[in-house]
Amino acid sequence: MAIQECIQNIDSTGQELSQHGSSVFPVACYHDDLKQANVAWHWHEELEAVVVSEGNVISAAGSRKIQVKESCGFFINTGVLHGAWNAEKGNCRFHSLVFHPRLIGGRDSIFWQKYLRPILTDTSLQMVIFDSEETWHKDACAAIEEAWQAMVQEYPGYEFQVRAALSKLILLLYNHCPLSGHEPSPKILRNGERIKSMLQYIQQYYEEPLTIGMIAQAAMISESECLRCFRETIGTTPIRYLKQFRVQRAAEMLITTEKKIADIGELCGFQEMSYFAKSFREMMGITPSEYRKKEKKNEKEMD
Repeated sequence: MAIQECIQNIDSTGQELSQHGSSVFPVACYHDDLKQANVAWHWHEELEAVVVSEGNVISAAGSRKIQVKESCGFFINTGVLHGAWNAEKGNCRFHSLVFHPRLIGGRDSIFWQKYLRPILTDTSLQMVIFDSEETWHKDACAAIEEAWQAMVQEYPGYEFQVRAALSKLILLLYNHCPLSGHEPSPKILRNGERIKSMLQYIQQYYEEPLTIGMIAQAAMISESECLRCFRETIGTTPIRYLKQFRVQRAAEMLITTEKKIADIGELCGFQEMSYFAKSFREMMGITPSEYRKKEKKNEKEMD
């Protein structure tokens, strides 16, 4: 299959709407360039497996934020709020696979009952980092990369190899991760629910003028508690997250529509063109017009 750039489509609850693969083969591969755009906080029912191909990535899930180096990787469990961004200013890319657990085995199978369910239902197992010299960490990254390459090349029978490689990944997690079954602390769970409510509000109303008070009200908390919750959970402020989300939406519209740049800025909540241009350059490193030209050129080169 053609390698896909991971352009997110998120609903009002923060859940990603994109279909990853098909109903008969529920897996998709992506090549993410974090020099161009961060992966915004979101969640999905599918599992996600990643290997960093260039640079260093900050992977965040729940309250954990960990730097993942080149050639290392990570795993994100089902339903976990997560995001990723460039740890430095240089190039930063990773290969990712997003797949539904039923790719490995249906709910009535031994694969689901014995191996998948303990992983899927362990709420303390939100993110696993593969970054050490341990053999199983290397094997996990190799399995992810094997599945990703098979998806890209699509040689005869590649579906078997993808499923086999991802099955190996699940078995490695089952054998080596402590499946305690313990839930995160009440504080972490409470913050997670509050953040989902506030992100839902931002993602639903980002086109409109928003204040910290309005965002806080979405979770029925004070402004100071809102600031603390954002800082402890996703490491930024509500207003900065709002600006990042607006810029990301604008970047998507610059690629997928022919709308005027000023109109895109306004549709994404920027009331002044100068502030839109400044914010876009701050986040993306180039102006909106330069970004559109660059992406169109890349599309032509890929055709």
